[in-house]
Amino acid sequence: MEAILNFANSTGFAQFFTGENWKCLVMIVIACVLLFLGIVKKFEPLLLVPIAFGMLVTNLPGANMFHEILYAGGHIHWDLFGGAPVTAEFLSEMAAAGVAQDVLASVAVGDTISVGLIDVLYLGVKLGIYPCLIFMGVGAMTDFAPLIANPKSLLLGAAAQVGIFLAYVGARYLGFDPLEASSIGIIGGADGPTAIFVTAMLAPALLGPIAVSAYSYMALVPVIQPPIMKLLTTEKERKITMKPLREVSKSEKIVFPIVVTIFVALLVPSAAPLIACLMLGNLFKECGVTDRLSKTVQNELMNIVTVFLGVSVGATATGTTFLSGKTLGIMAMGIVAFACGTAGGVLLAKFMNLFLKEKINPLIGSAGVSAVPMAARVSQKVGQEANPGNFLLMHAMGPNVAGVIGSAIAAGVLISLFG
Repeated sequence: MEAILNFANSTGFAQFFTGENWKCLVMIVIACVLLFLGIVKKFEPLLLVPIAFGMLVTNLPGANMFHEILYAGGHIHWDLFGGAPVTAEFLSEMAAAGVAQDVLASVAVGDTISVGLIDVLYLGVKLGIYPCLIFMGVGAMTDFAPLIANPKSLLLGAAAQVGIFLAYVGARYLGFDPLEASSIGIIGGADGPTAIFVTAMLAPALLGPIAVSAYSYMALVPVIQPPIMKLLTTEKERKITMKPLREVSKSEKIVFPIVVTIFVALLVPSAAPLIACLMLGNLFKECGVTDRLSKTVQNELMNIVTVFLGVSVGATATGTTFLSGKTLGIMAMGIVAFACGTAGGVLLAKFMNLFLKEKINPLIGSAGVSAVPMAARVSQKVGQEANPGNFLLMHAMGPNVAGVIGSAIAAGVLISLFG
């Protein structure tokens, strides 16, 4: 009978009723809601499904697949990975660093950590490996020709990054410290891997809420952007028809990623990992002699890394970190960042039209947020509502891919300032 009672008390079902484990039950419900949105509603399913499943398994009491203590204080504690016992000095240092009491209470002096699966997978996030590999895949799937053909669109992509810095200011007013505010602001870049890259370096404790917020809002781009675009433009502006873009030579497509890598890495060294991987992937695509590498990066590598990234990021969304007032602040600032980024691109396009003979349709400015190619499709859709004969997709792809570069540069600036 005693053995049966011990077994019953060791199950996850029994642990739901001890300590703060009620939070785990709430998080499991949230994970199931996100799975519903990803599978049934098709909101960014390729990332939302693994993120939600990672959130699910990390909140199952007793599963021990992810141990926050291994990454407490924003650092990787390699000694604990190696089986070293937890010391009183270590716990004191982590308490002084502001680590949540629930995390510290999960271990006692003398305990050793049995490393779980997601503990190992999360190393790829913490070391900045997965976001960079995702960027390589994005580069291999992206055509930079619209940006090369119309360099002015680079300004629109830059203007859309204003949302990042306005959200940073807003987060500071809400009481977040500079590291946390930087991580929240980068949501406005509408680039999930960049948000994860910055947050893993600056505010790892917020990685779960920020990742969920970033990808949720990316999925809602077709809902968030059109009202803002219509509010800031007249029907006459939305009807503006733009001339077809010039044809870009193969030489230009090959030289572009090399030049951008050199320039951005020298200008903002902290952005070099993201930009270098983005441009390497694009070079694989355009050079014509690495087809096998291009296909591998676009498919097998991208798919594998997406699974690892999603599951490990979702696993950081524990009840302790997710169920707090900070999460509400992150969600609020995330929508502010998206809205301001959209408005920034549209307003700059309107301003440029004051000086240009060949007018720009301001709608393409909204594509400066780097949700590729969804934001460009939204510009196309809203433009065709005003003028069915208007084809803005390729024009909008210029600011769209410029936004990818811009968000990486903004990430590098924030890391340089606060990292």
